[in-house]
Amino acid sequence: MSLIITICAELNNRISKGCLFLGGLSIVLMVAAILVQVVFRYGFNNALPWPDEAARFCMVWMVGFLAPVALRRGGFVAVDALAFALPRRLASILNLLLIMIASLVVFMAVKIGWSEVTGFSGRFATAALYVPLSFDFSEWFRVPRSWMMASILFGFTWMLFIQFELFAKELYTLLTGDNHSAGKASEEGEC
Repeated sequence: MSLIITICAELNNRISKGCLFLGGLSIVLMVAAILVQVVFRYGFNNALPWPDEAARFCMVWMVGFLAPVALRRGGFVAVDALAFALPRRLASILNLLLIMIASLVVFMAVKIGWSEVTGFSGRFATAALYVPLSFDFSEWFRVPRSWMMASILFGFTWMLFIQFELFAKELYTLLTGDNHSAGKASEEGEC
């Protein structure tokens, strides 16, 4: 079990590093798109059609990249006073139960994300977001809405893997009475 926890922690650490970078890049691109729109709308009195949609695209992907990192670091709101008041074993059982319930919710979100990417809404293209297909800008491709909705699928799928790691750590704590220190140390050191 310790090996499984270590492998999960290492994999999630590596993914976290990449997602922190991509989430930061998404924020920078979102702000840049908003600034372009502000300059063109108020400076040149000519609003562009694409910056609002590009900013929305970046915002949705920012959430897809950074929400799993926040989950892993315990950055979401939690009421844990009861767990601290209980004896260690009961607290571990309660935490396991809560992780299982949260995993069920995340699993349902993965299903919704899959249907958004492959289903009815995934068949539509964005209203004003195009990418060039040639260097001379003579051909353009209209970005499918599914590219934006893929962030839901990515973020919640990764959250499901994180829930597995958290479940394994909590089960280890319950069975041995000791925290899995190797995974905890690498998690805190690398993220």
